[in-house]
Amino acid sequence: MGGASRAMARVFRLLVLLMAAVEPLVGVEQRFAMEPQDQTAIVGSRVTLPCRIINKTGVLQWTKDDFGLGTHRNLSGFDRYSMIGSDEEGDFSLDIFPVMLDDDARYQCQVGPGLAGEPGIRSKFATLTVLVPPEPPRIVQGDFLVTTEDREIELECVSLAGKPAAEITWIDGLGNVLGNGLEYIVEALPDGRRFTAKSILKLTPKKEHHNTSFTCQAQNTADRTYRSARLRLEVKYAPKVALSIVSGLGPSGRLTEGADVRLACKADANPLDLTYRWYINDELVPGDYTTELMIPNITRKYHDAIVKCEVHNPVGKSEESETLDISYGPRFRTRPRSIQADLGTTITLSCDVDGNPPAEIEWIHDDTAKVVGTSANLTLDVDANTAGRYYCKASVMGFPEVGAEAAIYLKGPPSIVSHRTQFGIQGDNVRLECVAFSIPKPEHVMWTYKGNEVDADDKDYTILEDPLPEGIKSTLVIRESQQQHFGAYNCSVTNPYGSDVVEINLKPQKTFPLLMILTGVIGGVIVIIAIAMVIILCQRREKKPEDCREAEKQCKESDRSSNISDLKMELRTGSSVSNVHCELEYGPDSETGSESVVTRVGVPLAGPVPMPVNGGEHIYRYSAEFTDPVFPPKDGQNNNGYVPYVDYTRDYNPPPPIESSRESLSAVTSVASVTGVPSIDPRYSAVYGNPYLRNPNTSLPPAPTHAIGTPAPPPYSAATRNGAVPQVARLPNSPTSQYIVPTSQPATMKRGTLATHV
Repeated sequence: MGGASRAMARVFRLLVLLMAAVEPLVGVEQRFAMEPQDQTAIVGSRVTLPCRIINKTGVLQWTKDDFGLGTHRNLSGFDRYSMIGSDEEGDFSLDIFPVMLDDDARYQCQVGPGLAGEPGIRSKFATLTVLVPPEPPRIVQGDFLVTTEDREIELECVSLAGKPAAEITWIDGLGNVLGNGLEYIVEALPDGRRFTAKSILKLTPKKEHHNTSFTCQAQNTADRTYRSARLRLEVKYAPKVALSIVSGLGPSGRLTEGADVRLACKADANPLDLTYRWYINDELVPGDYTTELMIPNITRKYHDAIVKCEVHNPVGKSEESETLDISYGPRFRTRPRSIQADLGTTITLSCDVDGNPPAEIEWIHDDTAKVVGTSANLTLDVDANTAGRYYCKASVMGFPEVGAEAAIYLKGPPSIVSHRTQFGIQGDNVRLECVAFSIPKPEHVMWTYKGNEVDADDKDYTILEDPLPEGIKSTLVIRESQQQHFGAYNCSVTNPYGSDVVEINLKPQKTFPLLMILTGVIGGVIVIIAIAMVIILCQRREKKPEDCREAEKQCKESDRSSNISDLKMELRTGSSVSNVHCELEYGPDSETGSESVVTRVGVPLAGPVPMPVNGGEHIYRYSAEFTDPVFPPKDGQNNNGYVPYVDYTRDYNPPPPIESSRESLSAVTSVASVTGVPSIDPRYSAVYGNPYLRNPNTSLPPAPTHAIGTPAPPPYSAATRNGAVPQVARLPNSPTSQYIVPTSQPATMKRGTLATHV
């Protein structure tokens, strides 16, 4: 075995040596060490297509789209083409610079047959793709566009001559990339290698798009740097309205009743040619209100009212509304009503109150003063404890509370509550009242007198019935009552549950002394006139003459009992004292302690006058002396002493008239001289004007006497010491004719009488 193996090895070595000796004579096969590959290039760049040959013996060339470029390395005729490398390395790579769009083709490296008959070889086709950046995009609508809100528009962006076609992106003014509403179109150029790209954006503009720019960006794989175009959009839009309350809100955030409310309406619009309209509950508010509406002294009727502001511009209109929430105090929609019920039934009292916020309600039982309910409706079972009055109290914080009463009445027999004794004036129409509490209402009311039913058809009687909330009032009217109409009357009231009867005693009442009232009034008027005269005369005082000193002393003595101390008189006679004045002055230095007398006139003043007496009764001259008498009410009405009317034609007896003739005065004076009591009405006497005589108990000097039957000058007589009747003459140069003096008296006069007209 071993010898055989060694023999075979020797044979193999011999074969190898034989082949090596024969190879130079036969030739070597051509092959590619490196073939070109597909490539992508951008216009303007450099591209090298590799091609390396081993054992190259044939002629090498590059073909472009099967067109031979040449066999020399410099490739004459193709300035941008050349074969680089060296023959020793077998490197025949194709270099293209700069790459043009025309270079976009299929390339192949080919080697022809060798001299020794070696076969030619061809590489794989290598495709060179040339990329072309697109031209800067443009927006067909330009760089500015005016449009209107909510009207759809189309924006078109075009990118030309890109290879491949450009990718187009839209971005709005807020930086958002838009993905909706786009349409993308690619169109090939005539060279068939480049493309035009179009992107159409369908847009509905809004207010927020106003004064913003839309951007169109274009790019392809040849150039990743974005190229862009911009368009600024002006959007005309209808007003955008915002309505708010700017004054009148209270701490609770509600409007308060009585406040002045101001609402503001702000509008954002393009264009700003705006017109405002205000509505309350869809009713147009009159006036020229624009951006603000004022509602003075707002009331609860505006609660939940819808206030709307509507704004117009040439594009359209927009509106905004606000619902008013007004806080107001409680008020009854329906007041509680009393209910009549039978024992054991169930009733409901209702207290319907309107308030905002809703009122808090309390039901209070008057008999127990306890809160028995806190809702609008109070349901109770009627018995002796639940019957009675209930008070509904409603309150809203910040406002006065309100309340009302309602009662639950137990049905039962009537009860008469009238006064048992009533009064009337004989000769007048008298009214007897019979008031009855009756639940339910009475069916019948009957009056009887002396056992006989009073007939409403009788001419002497009339029966009036007035329904009351809790019963009835029956009034028996007696026309021109007489003595026989006074006495005991029976009033009976009947309802379905029973009856009640009472006896009412009708009594006559006294008349009111009207004469006393008139006397007091006249006396008061006289006092006021006297005071006014004193004030006037005090202002007219003049300097006393030296010649009057003796007369002053006489006046002081004579006027201490006189009340007419404020009169000024002038006496111009032929005596030694030509001008004499007498004047009274009150002061602390007077001889009486209360008044001082300054005499400037020689006229005797009126002497003391006795207090008049009328039938032994004191005559009231001043209101402080008069006391209202106590007497029963008139017309049968028991009104705690109140008299509704007075028959002045019956109660007033006027005094006899005073004749102005000398004879009538003489007769009156004669009677007074005999009886010592004046017959003249005391209201016409000078006593009323004498404050010294106000106290009837004051001791006065006796009055002067005069002869019976002697006539006296009007309106009163004046007597001298010896009883003779003096002659009477008017004062010369006197401003009035009121003063009378005897012509035979000397200038200096003793105490006398001063008579005046009243």
